[in-house]
Amino acid sequence: MNEQPQWIDGLLVQWGDRLFYPPNRVVRSSTPKLSGQSVHQRADAIRRHIGAVVLRRVPQVMVKVTGGGRCMKAIAAHFRYISKAGRLEIEDELGLKASGREAVHELTDAWRYGGSRIPEEGPRREALNVMLSMPQGTDPLAVLRAAREFAQIEFKDHRYLMVLHDHQANPHVHLSVRMESRHGHRLNPRKADLRRWRELFAERLKGWGVEAGASSRASRGAIRGYEPLWRIRARSEGRLLMAERRPKMEAKGEPANARSTAWQAIMQVLESSDDSADMKLASAVRGYMIGGKNASAVREPRVVRDVELPDLDRVSR
Repeated sequence: MNEQPQWIDGLLVQWGDRLFYPPNRVVRSSTPKLSGQSVHQRADAIRRHIGAVVLRRVPQVMVKVTGGGRCMKAIAAHFRYISKAGRLEIEDELGLKASGREAVHELTDAWRYGGSRIPEEGPRREALNVMLSMPQGTDPLAVLRAAREFAQIEFKDHRYLMVLHDHQANPHVHLSVRMESRHGHRLNPRKADLRRWRELFAERLKGWGVEAGASSRASRGAIRGYEPLWRIRARSEGRLLMAERRPKMEAKGEPANARSTAWQAIMQVLESSDDSADMKLASAVRGYMIGGKNASAVREPRVVRDVELPDLDRVSR
């Protein structure tokens, strides 16, 4: 690709960051502006990101917090659930693997008495349950390896265990992390953390030869939410007592309009370029915008196929 005028790269970075990496808040900073070379490198990264969304339809990772146990009773129930009562292999933070009912009991006791004691019943959340997933057709072993590396990086000071589920349509790993670290610090994940987790999981997958993206659903134009997993399971078992609700839809208005404006601006910037690759990318963006439903063609895990309960101590079994 020929080097572009700095104003093209600058505008591409500006609108690309607004679309793909929206800040939580605006903070005025005295940090010096990017040099021309840095702007060019950042613009090329934005081009690759756009290409992954509108051209290659890169399969998207899913990193979802599914809940967490507020007491040892709930944590033990979750261990039994994700291991299918010990039938599936469990791996802990030391890389030790075990299976069987007895192994589940031993791991439960290790969590109960290791570090500060977790009460059998109590109001405080003591575990964080995370699911890392990829679409159907992804190598389950690669998903497990990437999840292992992800956990080693993000939760290195915490006790955790993980179980691979490859018997369902989309391979995924259930990861249960003790909230309190060995140093007494507690996890408190925010939206920015979840975004970083998705990017890290996608990066680890690429290291195992699996092409994966970590774009937000909103930036890809996918605005429909999925029905909560606990509701799906409760309905299938005849336990749903609450009134039926439709899956949440993102409110129309400013957020959707802002994304549309960003895509429109990116397309115009690329069309202003003399580079044939930029013009080809602009044409792909135009088709992506006109198609409307094209965003749904991006392969991503369908969480509705899993039956994970978000909080086992609050949902009757």
